[in-house]
Amino acid sequence: MKLGIFLLAAQFDAGDHGEVLTAAMDAGIAAEEAGFDEAWIAEHHFVPYGLCPSAVTFASMLLGRTHRIGVGTAISVLSNQHPVALGEQAALLDQLSGGRFTLGVGRGGPWVDLEVFGTGLRRYEEAFPESLDLLMRWLTHQRVGAEGEHFAFRKVPVVPRPHTYPHPPVIVACTSRESASLAARHGLPMLLGMHADDAEKAAMVRTYECAASACGRDPKAVEHAAASVAFVADTHREAADTLRRAMPRWLRRGLSAHVTVDDRQRHMRDPAEYTDFLCRIHPVGSPTDCVRRLSRTAERTGITRFLLFTEGAGVPSTTLENVNRLGKEVLPELAR
Repeated sequence: MKLGIFLLAAQFDAGDHGEVLTAAMDAGIAAEEAGFDEAWIAEHHFVPYGLCPSAVTFASMLLGRTHRIGVGTAISVLSNQHPVALGEQAALLDQLSGGRFTLGVGRGGPWVDLEVFGTGLRRYEEAFPESLDLLMRWLTHQRVGAEGEHFAFRKVPVVPRPHTYPHPPVIVACTSRESASLAARHGLPMLLGMHADDAEKAAMVRTYECAASACGRDPKAVEHAAASVAFVADTHREAADTLRRAMPRWLRRGLSAHVTVDDRQRHMRDPAEYTDFLCRIHPVGSPTDCVRRLSRTAERTGITRFLLFTEGAGVPSTTLENVNRLGKEVLPELAR
C-alpha cells in the first residue's frame, strides 16, 4: 500500500493566509519525516476551502524542502490554463526533482475561475479531452503542434524534455464514467475524490477496466488512487468528535464561496451530515480502526494508493500530531 498526505491549505478561521500556507508546507515536510510515500497539494481559486491557487508552485517549494518523498498536484485545473504551459512546468519539475514529481490534472468545475482567467465555459464543458491529449503529446514528443478546435499552433520544440521515460507520472481526477474512460484511453490512473464511498470507487474501477480493455490496454497496468479523510485518536468517538467540531464550519464557508460562471444552480451537501458521512467511510478513529478501514477499502475496490487529508481538526499543531501518529501507528501496520 502506498500512502500520501493530501494538503488543501484549508482556511478554517479568518486569519493570516501566510500562516495557513506555512502550516500546510510544514505538514508536507512532516509527512516525509513520518514515513509517508507522497505529499499532494490541491488547487483552488477565490475560496477559503483551500488557499493554494497554484499546486505546481507549492509542489516545487515542497520538492525543494524534502529529499525522498514524492510530490504531486491533486489537482492542477486543466480548464484554467494552457496544456502546454502546464506541460512545460511538469517537465521542469520532473527534471529538477529527478522524477519525484507527479502531475495530477482534472477538469475542475464551472466556476468563475473560467471568467477570470479568460478560458471560458466551453473549455470546461467541451475541451478537457483535447486539453489532456495535447498535454500528453507535449510530455511524450520532441516537437508538438496542434490543429484542434480549442488549440491550434505550429510545431515547436519541447524544451525542456522530461527526465522520466516515457513521461512524468500523470494521474487524472475522475468523477464520472466519461472521465474514467478518457483516463483509460490514455493509460493513465484515476484519482478518486473524498466524496466517493467504497461502492462508488469500485464502480469507477470497473468502468475504467472495461474502457481500458476495449482499447487494448492492460486494465491492471496502472495504480489508481483515492483521497480520504484521516484522523487518529485513541477511539473512533474521540476522532470523529474532533472533526465534527471543526469541519462543518469550514465546509460551509468554503463550499458556499464557490461562484458559478453562468449563475447555474448547484446543490451543496449539509456540512454536518457530510462530515458524519466522511467519518463513517474513511480512516477516522483509533490506529486499529484506521488500518481496518484502509485495508477494507483496498480489498473492496482494488485501490492501494491513498491520499490522506489530515487537516480536518483545523489546528496546525493537531495536524502535525495527526501526521506523526499516522506515521508511527498506522503506516507500519499497513506495510506488513
